[in-house]
Amino acid sequence: MVYKPSFSRKLFVLMNALVLTFITIIGIVPFIHLLAVSLSSNTAAMAGEVKLLPIGFTLDAYVYLGHKVEFMRSLRVSLERVVLGTVINMFLIFITAYPLAKETTQFRSRTVYVWFFAVTIFLGGGLIPTYMIVKSTGLINTIWALVLPGALNVWNMIMMLNFFRGIPREMEEAATIDGASHWTLLWKIYLPVSLPAIATIGLFTIIGHWNSWFDGILYMNSPDKYPLQTYLSTLITAMNAQMQSVNVEQLKQLENLSEKTLRTAQIFMGALPILLVYPFVQRFFIKGMTVGSVKE
Repeated sequence: MVYKPSFSRKLFVLMNALVLTFITIIGIVPFIHLLAVSLSSNTAAMAGEVKLLPIGFTLDAYVYLGHKVEFMRSLRVSLERVVLGTVINMFLIFITAYPLAKETTQFRSRTVYVWFFAVTIFLGGGLIPTYMIVKSTGLINTIWALVLPGALNVWNMIMMLNFFRGIPREMEEAATIDGASHWTLLWKIYLPVSLPAIATIGLFTIIGHWNSWFDGILYMNSPDKYPLQTYLSTLITAMNAQMQSVNVEQLKQLENLSEKTLRTAQIFMGALPILLVYPFVQRFFIKGMTVGSVKE
């Protein structure tokens, strides 16, 4: 028997497609506009003539950024921060969420530790005490000052904790009967079935490290140690301050540049790496948590 969708079903599918298409367009158009402005000439950008297509096409903004030693150095610092920060964050989240996901009968102090971590979401030490701790531990002007102060994101840990608590206990009991230790349970049972949660939290962590800029200004004494977002936030000011000391070749390079084109190029390049991550992570969002495992 061939299933024939009803008129209401067809109408729903059509309206659903139209709404999703409209939402997609709303999300894509601003980035297309940013790209068009960054590729346009100084005159067209400043006059507000650029919409979705470049006017007076030029790559001067990207050439200027790409040939800056400071820009490439800050890009390397940001990539190093993202890799180190994500690995450390995810490891601490795993080993913290796993014991706190146990029942009280298995871990009697579970509630105490959960409240201990939860309080830090609402109450923080403040900027000055945090800076004093980072300084007293010798982390100032090192990559670890950008990674270690927020090494354990409690909010993400609670998300992973709740995800762990939803995993069927039969899987853990079967592995325990076979002699599996807690480390084996964590890496061989919990980790494989938690890919959707790992992808989500990992993406949040990557975005958080990539977009962070204030701690670079706070903890880095030298601009050579700035991450990309910190460098980009100070680029316009540095450019204006250096305009009096540029040579003829640099003036030719900057003649088609304006604050607007350079700023849009910064925003687009700052967002592009994160946008490229989404296609590789998206497939994990649609997977079920216990695909192939036991079913009750």
